[in-house]
Amino acid sequence: MTERTDRTEPADIAGGTGRADGSRVRPLGERRRWPRSFTGRLTAPLPGPLEMFRAARSGALRPPREAMAQAARLPVEPGPLPQAGPARTAVTWAGHASWVVRTGGLTVLTDPVWSRRILGTPRRLTPVGVPWEDLPAVDAVVISHNHYDHLDAPTLARLPRDTPLFVPAGLGAWCRRRRFTRVTELDWWEAAELPGPAGPVRFDFVPAHHWSRRGIADTCRSLWGGWVLTAPGGQRVYFAGDTGYGHWFAEIGRRHPGIDLALLPIGAYAPRPLLTPVHTDPEEAVRACGDLGAARMAPMHWATFTLSGEPPLEPLTRVRAAWSAAGRDAGDLWDLPVGGSRILPP
Repeated sequence: MTERTDRTEPADIAGGTGRADGSRVRPLGERRRWPRSFTGRLTAPLPGPLEMFRAARSGALRPPREAMAQAARLPVEPGPLPQAGPARTAVTWAGHASWVVRTGGLTVLTDPVWSRRILGTPRRLTPVGVPWEDLPAVDAVVISHNHYDHLDAPTLARLPRDTPLFVPAGLGAWCRRRRFTRVTELDWWEAAELPGPAGPVRFDFVPAHHWSRRGIADTCRSLWGGWVLTAPGGQRVYFAGDTGYGHWFAEIGRRHPGIDLALLPIGAYAPRPLLTPVHTDPEEAVRACGDLGAARMAPMHWATFTLSGEPPLEPLTRVRAAWSAAGRDAGDLWDLPVGGSRILPP
């Protein structure tokens, strides 16, 4: 069955199985047709080319030279992946937005970028926290959107082509051109389930305040968003991908109550007037965690690539201060080093 929607809101598409939160479970690997553009999903105007050019030319998108000395003090503590059977959920931060999430007996990679550098960006400030050869068999990959620091073709090329990929609407053709055979595209508020040893793990695709572009003429041709992973036992991890702050967090929390852990971005926020629509700063990330109703937060999207003008260590300092100012328990801020791991309590 093929289908098309040209509306700017998520479509109420027939053929899926609904549930109480309004989301629909789609078949794995379903082939679908999508609108030519998702520009109508933007929640704020994007910075214009002239604004970006001026910011780049002035040096505002790079930290001051003297601040780059902080890169030597970025936290890196690679360690062995924790044991995580079907009844446990463990997360390991590989750097940037790349996590190894082990839940429901499955190993899931989020926005995997194992490359040393990405297009238009200096090489990594810190090494990948998990050597590729140390990964267990990868059962699934989730992609938040198609920007190069989240969708890395050389990393995906390392995977078997029958690895299940869960991607935003409009990105399936890109994956299939690279010979991946098990690609599931979802719209906002849709879900799919992947069998695991303890039962199916559920993958819900949820909105984000962001955008997409990979080439010169494909702005917003594919969708963007985050993922809620729910294990058979009910443990729930929210992966935000890349996002600015806004109303979607409260709605995600309403539709997916009881989030045990929120993986939220805290970097790439300066200069603030330019990047507010698309990247949360540390204080906004803490606020988003509260909107979600999440029990814990693990910061990400910092300490890896030089994407913006804040000093390398500033996101960590500010998120810790914001967490404390919000009156949250210090033990519920999982400010992991690159390569660090934690296991959710049962």
